[in-house]
Amino acid sequence: METFLENLAKVNDVINTFVWVKIGIIILIGTGILTTVITKFFQVTHLKHWWKNTIGNMFDKKVIGHSKDKSSISPFQALCTALAATVGTGNIAGVSAAICIGGAGAVFWMWVAAFFGMMTNYSENVLGIYYRRKNKNDEWSGGAMYYLKDGLGSKKGCKTLGSVLAGLFSVFAILASFGIGSMGQVNKIVANISEAFDIKAISSITVLSGVSLYNVLLGVLIMLLTALIVIGGLKRIAAFAEKVVPFMVVIFVIGSLVIIGINYINILPALRSIFITAFKPVAALGGGIGFVISTVITQGFKRGVFSNEAGLGSSVMVHSNSNVKEPVIQGMWGIFEVFADTMVVCTMTALVVLTSGLYDLNTGSLVNDTLKDSTLVASAFNSVFGWCNIGQKFIAVAMFLFAFTTVLGWSHYGSKAWEYLFGEKSVIVFKIIHIITVIFGAVLSSSLAWDISDTFNGLMMIPNLIGVVVLCPLVAKITSNYVKRKIKKEDVKPILSYDESIQADAEKEVLATK
Repeated sequence: METFLENLAKVNDVINTFVWVKIGIIILIGTGILTTVITKFFQVTHLKHWWKNTIGNMFDKKVIGHSKDKSSISPFQALCTALAATVGTGNIAGVSAAICIGGAGAVFWMWVAAFFGMMTNYSENVLGIYYRRKNKNDEWSGGAMYYLKDGLGSKKGCKTLGSVLAGLFSVFAILASFGIGSMGQVNKIVANISEAFDIKAISSITVLSGVSLYNVLLGVLIMLLTALIVIGGLKRIAAFAEKVVPFMVVIFVIGSLVIIGINYINILPALRSIFITAFKPVAALGGGIGFVISTVITQGFKRGVFSNEAGLGSSVMVHSNSNVKEPVIQGMWGIFEVFADTMVVCTMTALVVLTSGLYDLNTGSLVNDTLKDSTLVASAFNSVFGWCNIGQKFIAVAMFLFAFTTVLGWSHYGSKAWEYLFGEKSVIVFKIIHIITVIFGAVLSSSLAWDISDTFNGLMMIPNLIGVVVLCPLVAKITSNYVKRKIKKEDVKPILSYDESIQADAEKEVLATK
């Protein structure tokens, strides 16, 4: 078993380095910049509009009300399900890992990735709604595989390329659902719960080459809970997500604000460190200046995309199930998704760590050798809420909710990719496999589970971004059409779907509510 894991780590390291260091980050940020420019900085120039039409419509029944159509879910349910998959360990352990490896400056590059990632996510969702279709069960199916096959594939000489990339994306999405969507999340759940709620009578017993029996039992419990919800399909996942996600985000942010408020004297030094070390990393990171800066930027971008998933083409698979007719409307929910995930939750986590005193802003290192990136945030909470280890226990529970909902969200992503490759009748096979992989997250080492997740993220990102880049003119056209109709109030025909029948039905509804 140990030899297998060592060989797996070596192979993964080679692929990971190629995907992320060689080409991934350049394509990721390049696409973000491109989509931002072609939409004329929509996330900034139309800030008031997208804010009003997303979180500003929270109490609109059309947004939060459950859809009577069994084939779709409400925009808010789509957001919550997408956030369930994105707001996970990346927002807690991922941020602390980025700081530990890349220093405080990595947080700045997470912000940069998020700023441009807003429009990447927007573009993915616009294309997802535009190219979606109904499957044999009368359910909406959408995602990168469809705009790769029907969008990229419609370009001259690109039919085969589009089909091949759609197939590759689906394969990588399934593998990613086992990594970021299962093993990586469960690994952090188990690490935090076993430390915060240790039961020595069980944790002292080791099985499977040194793995704690406690970890194995936790993995089995999580696997059973996952099965109860996942087998029920998207409707059950969405119903669970819309109840849990808003609650867990609000509670985590409130707890973070309390800690940051108590340590308010360190807020300015923390912010100063973020901006300064983004371009001038501290010596503690080691290596030449070029290598160090590259490490800081890489960590910021990798952890940023791990957290908000902009560019992966993943969340579009659930956004495409929304009952909206306007591609741009769901695109705006994609902007808010990245904003909420990175600009709010990740920033809170970063400030908790950097103001807690557990991270030395001058040396760029942890003040205690016993601290680990996986439990750093818990220690920061414990520094304020130390009575009976309430802070650590709170983070363990928060990590469980964050990561568990991510497992549920990614089960839907993987099932849609499986459906594309093998048909909807065999999706139950994927769900069973996905549920079983939960146990592996409980027994794998933290670093290996994390690295595998990074690799699968990068692999599915590449074909998706190729499709987004090629279809950027279409995104610009759809956005311009929406702005003319909804903001400038011009009388122009709406652009809603590639399919003439879907376009006709959607157009009737859009014009009826004009």
